[in-house]
Amino acid sequence: MKKSFLLYGILTLTACSGLRTVPEGDKLYTGAAITVVSTDHIPNKNYLKDRAKSVVRPIPNQSIFGLRPKLALPNFKWLRKYREAPVLMSSVRPEATALIMDALFFNNGIFNSFTEYKIVERKHTAKVVYICHLHRPYTLKELIVSISDDSIASIIRSENKHSLVKPGDTYQLDLLKFERIRLDAVLKDKGYFYFSPDYLLYKADSSNGNGTVSLKLCLKDSIPKGALLPYRIREVVIDQDYSLNSDTFIKTKDTMNVENYVFLGQKTNQQVRPKVLLKSIFLRKGDLYTRKNHDRTLNGLMSLGNYKFVRVKFENFEQKDSGALNTTILMTPFPKYTFSAEIDMVSKSNGYMGPRLQLSLLSRNMFRYAELIKFNLSGSYEAQWGQANLFSYAYAPQLELNVPGLLLPFKIPGFKNANAFKTHFSLSYNYLKRVNYFDMRTFQIVAGYQWKPATFQAMELNPIQVSYTSLANQSETFTALLHANPFLQKSYEEQFIAGGSFSFTYDDQPGSLRRMQHYVRIAAETAGNLFSLVNGKSTTILGSTYAQFSKLSIDGRLYYTFADKNKVVLRLFAGAGVPYGNSSVLPYSKQFFSGGPNSIRAFAINSLGPGTYHQNTGTEGFLQLGGDIKLETNAEYRFTIYKFLKGAFFVDAGNCWLIQSNDALSIRPFSTSTFLDELAVGGGFGLRLDVSFFILRFDLAMPFRKPWPTNNQNWLLNQTDFLSSSWRKENLILNVAIGYPF
Repeated sequence: MKKSFLLYGILTLTACSGLRTVPEGDKLYTGAAITVVSTDHIPNKNYLKDRAKSVVRPIPNQSIFGLRPKLALPNFKWLRKYREAPVLMSSVRPEATALIMDALFFNNGIFNSFTEYKIVERKHTAKVVYICHLHRPYTLKELIVSISDDSIASIIRSENKHSLVKPGDTYQLDLLKFERIRLDAVLKDKGYFYFSPDYLLYKADSSNGNGTVSLKLCLKDSIPKGALLPYRIREVVIDQDYSLNSDTFIKTKDTMNVENYVFLGQKTNQQVRPKVLLKSIFLRKGDLYTRKNHDRTLNGLMSLGNYKFVRVKFENFEQKDSGALNTTILMTPFPKYTFSAEIDMVSKSNGYMGPRLQLSLLSRNMFRYAELIKFNLSGSYEAQWGQANLFSYAYAPQLELNVPGLLLPFKIPGFKNANAFKTHFSLSYNYLKRVNYFDMRTFQIVAGYQWKPATFQAMELNPIQVSYTSLANQSETFTALLHANPFLQKSYEEQFIAGGSFSFTYDDQPGSLRRMQHYVRIAAETAGNLFSLVNGKSTTILGSTYAQFSKLSIDGRLYYTFADKNKVVLRLFAGAGVPYGNSSVLPYSKQFFSGGPNSIRAFAINSLGPGTYHQNTGTEGFLQLGGDIKLETNAEYRFTIYKFLKGAFFVDAGNCWLIQSNDALSIRPFSTSTFLDELAVGGGFGLRLDVSFFILRFDLAMPFRKPWPTNNQNWLLNQTDFLSSSWRKENLILNVAIGYPF
């Protein structure tokens, strides 16, 4: 019987190899290997090798541990879209690939490379080995600007200190292309509207004989006259009600003039009041055209949230090469009202799950100030499986108002909304019912400003951030828990939180094609200081205790994308909050928590810490402890399994701590000498269904190290037992979430 199973297994593996689909007289192409040979030191050898791999064609059949299941699939109709045709050695053209590699090396300063190849054959398969003979890349000796147009030459010379091409650097064609694009952007900001990077030409001279190359930057011979002229804005026409069908009768519309701008339509027909709209328009009559003002106008108008499309059209005035541009700003408005509804199922790592519903109604431009008024109403229900008395429900109405520009008690003369300022207000109420524990009511008012100082940067300042939290219907069970834990009792006290917050975000991911991308968010918050100054020694406001604290956090992420589109993501989070004056602990809503789908995934949500304290989420229900300090680091390797199905391997580490000890629970405070011994470490494997607009994530994790000893050990790798149901129940956690963790 065992021999029969073995024979069956061998036959199955042989079939999955896909070799039976290879025609007689041919071989299955299994890929290529690249060897670099050189007597010189090649400074970017690995980079060149990776680039050479990227041009190898054809791409062999997908293989998993030597098996090719897509190649071996039967020819059933419903399986045809998953099958692959065999990539045969007869279809490979190694001579052409070798020439492409040499061209690639030439573009990277290796002007005299030579690539040869050999074919390594086996019984049914074959691969190609490319041997690349390289020398040390040529370096740049000098860059001479030889441009006949004096104005353009002067602008380019003034930009020398910002040049991407510098003497001593390795010759790289891609760098020269990027430099042409950069210089074109500089000229666009000097009025050269019709200039193009293609009009710049680099001439290389490598006849020095010492491994260096001299570059001469000049203009191409045949350039349109208009490309050498700086242009000014002659007229700006604004159409707030543009559609694709209105192009033919734009000229027949009535017009009105406001501050040297021409608006199509009468005053009563303007979607947004002209003077409000002009704060987001930076193209002015008589000004020199600049790409910067062009982009700021597009970004400013789109950021209003009132227009579906915005386009700026430029035309020569009367005759070609006049040096004057007629400008038309075309805007297509959104519908006045938008209603949305979302319903989903929330499943948490600590066993709580239930439905959540959110309704939203957005009103645009009701008062013609480009304001956005949004009403949100959300509700949720959560219960823990197997625990009839552990459930909660909540509802939360919220009203938001966003107005473009800075609303201040005083005017700023000549203010233009250059950084897309928005003033926002929100009023919210949250009711939470923890059955058999308590009722919590929270009122919150927020007023502040948002703006974008640069392309990848965003800032938010909330000088007014006030909330009031009250508890009612406290059960005896809940009261007993609070009496047993003074730290938790102070966290749940009725209190005002009145202060302000500031955040800075840098995110260069959207629209970026760079391999290395970054995300940094710094947030600061403080509360109670104004009350402390006004009230002196009094600890209450209107009969309620007010909180006093300061809090700072930083969240940094690095994304590196490989040539095959797989990605490594690294994340570091650090935060600290300090209660002082009127408070001895941070309010519960302001504490740091660790563990869960977007944190340390091998531990239940909010179950880690503080320090070495072991929280029992089964018996303590909803009352998890937070901390004053939090440190977390995550590493994740993301890869594609099949189209929309992605995979990931990940490792997480971190914890949260208290600043002061909690004697009731024997929790020690944070210490720089011991915190490394109190870190939790976990890791695992994840599957993600990524259909661009929706990402469903399944991360299966297990702890590698626990802050509290288990069997007198913190590290658990030697205790792993996947065959034990009790071990799996205690250690394996499946995190189900929407979106990537970071």
